[in-house]
Amino acid sequence: MKQIKLHKMTAEKTDTLVIGAGQAGLAASEHLRNNGVEHIVLEKDRIAEKWRTGRWDSLVANGPAWHDAFPTMDFKTHPDAFASKDEVTEYFEDFAKQINAPVRCGIEVLKAEKKNDGAGFVISTSEGSLEAANIISATGPFQHPVIPPVIPGDASIHQIHSNSYFNPQQLPDGAVLVVGSGSSGSQIADELLQVGREVYLSVGPHERPPRSYRGRDFVWWLGVLGKWDLATVDPDTAHVTIAVSGANGGKTIDFREFAARGMQLVGMTQQYENGVLNFSDDLAGNVAYGDASLLNMLAEADEYIQRNGLDFPMEEEAKIITDDPECLVKPIRQLNLQESGINSVIWATGYRSDFDWLKADVFDADGKPVHQRGVTEEPGIYFLGLPWLSRRGSSFIWGVWHDAKYIADHITTQQRYRFYKRGVE
Repeated sequence: MKQIKLHKMTAEKTDTLVIGAGQAGLAASEHLRNNGVEHIVLEKDRIAEKWRTGRWDSLVANGPAWHDAFPTMDFKTHPDAFASKDEVTEYFEDFAKQINAPVRCGIEVLKAEKKNDGAGFVISTSEGSLEAANIISATGPFQHPVIPPVIPGDASIHQIHSNSYFNPQQLPDGAVLVVGSGSSGSQIADELLQVGREVYLSVGPHERPPRSYRGRDFVWWLGVLGKWDLATVDPDTAHVTIAVSGANGGKTIDFREFAARGMQLVGMTQQYENGVLNFSDDLAGNVAYGDASLLNMLAEADEYIQRNGLDFPMEEEAKIITDDPECLVKPIRQLNLQESGINSVIWATGYRSDFDWLKADVFDADGKPVHQRGVTEEPGIYFLGLPWLSRRGSSFIWGVWHDAKYIADHITTQQRYRFYKRGVE
């Protein structure tokens, strides 16, 4: 998308300020426009910047194009294909043009606080200041990469977060340890294995749904089984990641199959001392948990098919769990990184949010936003694009679109109260 020329903002006013021009910010812009709400979208970098520079080269969307899209615009690729990161970037650029989103790129929000008179907010940015009655924080959850302080920075090991991994060629020669068995960690480890690298994968608690089953992609199954609409995360499984991939046309991630191809699986990464990295004795349990999650979902799908009398093809081979590989039978508890030839560690260990710029009493003791479907108790402050904002699907493109509509409608309703004058027709 053509960059909007930057300009100084001196006490410019708007009804609603949207911060962030990723999927959440653009969804908010569409619904605000549809509701006739004046707004501005500020983006400190470029539209969909994380898809441009915070993803590896071969990444594709984890869901098929028919599903992972806004309802008002389709991807250009085949509906059953998994869009590449460049296609996703192009999609959001095209969407911004389609809705004529008032995006201003290259402007960072530095601070937002209530005005002295209490009516609205004053926002300080890298290009001046402006005032708004409402603020929608659409910066998403992937703001600051988290690398656990396990291996000292001065150790002779090349350490990067998954957001800085682009391709195998950027890594020094030698074996690679990937820490994290969610979608990012498992896909990166698989890519490295495919090009002949020696790979160790630190596997934590995870679920691994089928990529597809009996002719339907797993996103379809989550839909008809009502799992996308789950309103709250189970506190017992909040730490459990999801391992799924659309790479190479999409396939079910199977850590046993990884091991059969030569990958060394280890448990969760613990502590490091004198060149030796220690791992928990939880590998077999974590892999078994993932296997159980797969089989449970297949059983639910079978029951749904039978209950609804559907003529779907049988796929009994999907239920086969292969024998335990050697690394599960005799798990590695310690690794001398130098003796093992490990010269690189990739931390696929998630991100933390940063809302230091927002000076408002809308956070809990851990700094997490307190809200109800994105609406806070501070009038005029909203959050969008966070995991489980209203449901399990809130982090996905189509899910954030529905959350954005709810917030835009809430803002529109509040406008009616703000602008009401008694006795005036």
